[in-house]
Amino acid sequence: MTPQMTIRDHLAAAPHRSLFLAGALQGVLTVLWWVFDLTGRYGIAGSMTSWSVAPTWAHAFLMTYGFFPFFIFGFLFTTYPNWMNGDKVKPREYIATCLLMAAGVVLFYVGLLTHKAISIAGVESMLIGWGIAVYVLFRILLTTPPDQDKRHAIVTSIALLLGWLGVAAYLFWLVTGSPALLDFARHAGIWFFLLPIVLTVSHRMIPFFSSRVLDNYEMVRPFWMLWLMLACIAIHGSLQWLDLFAYLWIVDFPLVGCAFYLSYRWGFMRSFKVSLLAVLHISFAWFGIAMALYALQSFIYFASGNLLFGLAPLHAIGIGFFSGMILAMASRVTLGHSGRPLELDSFTWMLFLGFQATATIRILADVVPAIAPIFYVAAAFIWLSCFGLWAFKYAPIYWRQRVDGKVG
Repeated sequence: MTPQMTIRDHLAAAPHRSLFLAGALQGVLTVLWWVFDLTGRYGIAGSMTSWSVAPTWAHAFLMTYGFFPFFIFGFLFTTYPNWMNGDKVKPREYIATCLLMAAGVVLFYVGLLTHKAISIAGVESMLIGWGIAVYVLFRILLTTPPDQDKRHAIVTSIALLLGWLGVAAYLFWLVTGSPALLDFARHAGIWFFLLPIVLTVSHRMIPFFSSRVLDNYEMVRPFWMLWLMLACIAIHGSLQWLDLFAYLWIVDFPLVGCAFYLSYRWGFMRSFKVSLLAVLHISFAWFGIAMALYALQSFIYFASGNLLFGLAPLHAIGIGFFSGMILAMASRVTLGHSGRPLELDSFTWMLFLGFQATATIRILADVVPAIAPIFYVAAAFIWLSCFGLWAFKYAPIYWRQRVDGKVG
């Protein structure tokens, strides 16, 4: 790598660089906007602002489809060729994905402040960028040698396509106002897109990473259990989409058992010997906690008609599992692909613990409604502070040369 390389050259040197940078900036921006809205809505600072899209559904879209996908695409563009011994993703493909999706997010924000038509144009841009990514990843999946293990990639590819359909549904909701489209978009984003991908990547990578650093480690990766969990997740999402909330517990309790079993077999307690590994195991543990909350909430509603816990299960899975796993995986990829040692420093460890506090506080806000408004804002502030500091530390790595002088 020569000294004459520009920032643009460094950002285009590997798939994760531009996409992780966009994700880091968007993570700060979307929660900063959410804090601004919350503080005005609850009279803590400023005043209520009128947005062209209902803030709850704008927040759901920006987090589900406008934040996590940048990290997911950056990760999968990097790993698909390695998983299946396929061709590398071309720079023009991952740069186009990043630019179209980032431009779409910017237009969405502008539209929130001005006119819904601009937000619609933004979602259209995101949809095109997402479509390029789906095409590229499916091409790798379908053109790699048939003797490669493609099971994880098949699941993630299907989930990405379903995520694209979720964005399309949100787009048509903005145009038509149809509640059915919004319902599909928000449930598909969690149950048909994010959860299948994060769970499947966890199934592949957590035992693999654990086997690399823990002595006498038995790598347990039961595929029958993965298929069972994915089936339960698909049924849960479908039941919730159809408003059959009272029956979620039927599939949620098996998910709880599978999640805690895998945490145990993957070596949750042993993982604390290596902090970079522990953050993965802690994040995965939130999956079991979240499904336990979902199961109890549904069963209590089924038995008594009382709906408890509010959105606590959703935030356990969204903040605890999704956000924690994104922070853990992104930190690992960033360190490893910049030539740095695979060691999590104490500062990043403290930021990760801040995420755990965010999840806990946000859950308490739903469990104890009397403290809800202040805890809503407190959770958002802590998330913003921790992720903002993470972005401040890691984002400059994406536009700088690798410390070992290698290309990538």
